[in-house]
Amino acid sequence: MAYFTLQHDGEGKYTEKMSRFLSFAIKVDDAETAREYIKEYQNEYHDARHVCWAYMVGPERKEWQLNDNGEPSGTAGKPILGQINSFGVTDVVVIVVRYFGGIKLGTPGLIAAYREAARLALEDGGKQEMHEMSEVVVTFPYVSADGVMKLVKSGGIEVVEREFDNTCSLRLRFRKDMAPEITGRLSSLDGVSLREG
Repeated sequence: MAYFTLQHDGEGKYTEKMSRFLSFAIKVDDAETAREYIKEYQNEYHDARHVCWAYMVGPERKEWQLNDNGEPSGTAGKPILGQINSFGVTDVVVIVVRYFGGIKLGTPGLIAAYREAARLALEDGGKQEMHEMSEVVVTFPYVSADGVMKLVKSGGIEVVEREFDNTCSLRLRFRKDMAPEITGRLSSLDGVSLREG
């Protein structure tokens, strides 16, 4: 299954009626890392009025959270998450820091400002296609090494760990959608056994 994430971390700046919005889109591997970044930015920008955020993780895009951090309910986290959804990315946390400029923006103004700030950071980060990966451990006798290595070098397979002795083992990583074909070809070789990595 293919999914999209950021190419690299992105930043944006947006000003509305003297309120300054600094936005950051950061690549993360999981929710725990997203929360660590949120804490880090809350500490770094402790002088700001609000540090609002949303994150989305996992190839299925099912794990997410958002926070308005004191802004009226639904005016910050929701528009930030909305932009993550519009971009169709995952494994990302978007943090928007607001320095209040003295003029109230009202609900529609806040939603528009947080949406725009999030959009700028996500756009700056770019987008790249990713694939879900599978890992298997292949065990085989030394005499089968040539056949196994020939298959591994045929492309699309990454060797994560290797051990060559009387009994050899390789930990291999490849795209999940290629798993049936690759494991089928490996299983057909003499003396080869497979287990999930």
